[in-house]
Amino acid sequence: MSYNFPVTRTTHPKQKPDESALGFAKYFTDHMFVMDYDEGQGWHDGRVVPYEPLQIDPASCVLHYAQMMFEGMKAYRTPDNKIQLFRPDMNVKRMRKTFERMCMPYLPDDLLVEAVSALIKVDADWVPHAQGTSLYIRPFVFGDEVSFSVLPAKHYRFLIILSPTGSYYAANYNGLSTTRIYVQDKYIRAAQGGTGYAKVGGNYGGGMRASQDAMKYNCKDVLWLDAAEHKYVEEIGTSNAFFRINDEVYTASLESGTILPGITRDSVITLLKKWGIKVNEGKLAIDDVIAASKDGSLQEVFASGTAAVISPIGCLNYNGEDFTIADGNVGPVAQKLYDTLYGIQTGKVEDDMGWTVPIA
Repeated sequence: MSYNFPVTRTTHPKQKPDESALGFAKYFTDHMFVMDYDEGQGWHDGRVVPYEPLQIDPASCVLHYAQMMFEGMKAYRTPDNKIQLFRPDMNVKRMRKTFERMCMPYLPDDLLVEAVSALIKVDADWVPHAQGTSLYIRPFVFGDEVSFSVLPAKHYRFLIILSPTGSYYAANYNGLSTTRIYVQDKYIRAAQGGTGYAKVGGNYGGGMRASQDAMKYNCKDVLWLDAAEHKYVEEIGTSNAFFRINDEVYTASLESGTILPGITRDSVITLLKKWGIKVNEGKLAIDDVIAASKDGSLQEVFASGTAAVISPIGCLNYNGEDFTIADGNVGPVAQKLYDTLYGIQTGKVEDDMGWTVPIA
């Protein structure tokens, strides 16, 4: 389907931030995309408008029952000054699963990329050029029907906002640095039958207490364990987790429904298999990770996600004790994955996987 989104340009453009000090999601571009849904009419009136605060009724159902979802994507500037997306078809696939779980109306499969492209074309000069930077894309949908009924809403809003960003963690712009991670064995992120595989705000709001605990141990994020036994490793904060032990890589399986099907996760697994590295998707006990750290067979731990791409872990804090991963520095597999993925995303490495989509 061909879409025609009218554009209302801002009369008060913002000053562009310093690309060497962007941080993550500190600045937002001049415009946003907005579209409405009404039961019986479907999605309608998509438009690009100036970025501004929203008006929402205090009795809107999203504020009380959290019927919402979001996605995370990025656009990248290539050496020839073009702009491209990375695997947006996977975002569409994941959105459909989230919509189904949250009883929300599907977006047509082509609408997301068309809307993102329309918005980026208007704010193209916000896509940063500096090494290690990108344009973070946040599509989100929420029900704003005025109702206290615990039922799916009849009216929704679909928005997209953009943010020029640097590193998710405070690593340098020229490469990677390791972080400290706190192993959380009290609280849980998700349980079987819940919303762990869906991209919804409640998964993250419920994790903030654990994040505060991590900060007490000077850790950047949390390694979640399974809900049933607090025994098996699952995710690292907002990212999927990988463990390299005796030259094999281990990561949690999606089968339990408690793991977010990360797009970078899928890319990592695909690349590792392409390089001849064995990948094991299944259960890995935290006790086995700690034992591997002690005997020297734990070679690398890293997280993968849209925001950070690849985030190497140098130390795990478990029960108040630090366990260093190898020599505590960035491992060779994590570095190669980052160089390859970010290289493909930015057009500096040939995309022989067909993963990038140019903004026409």
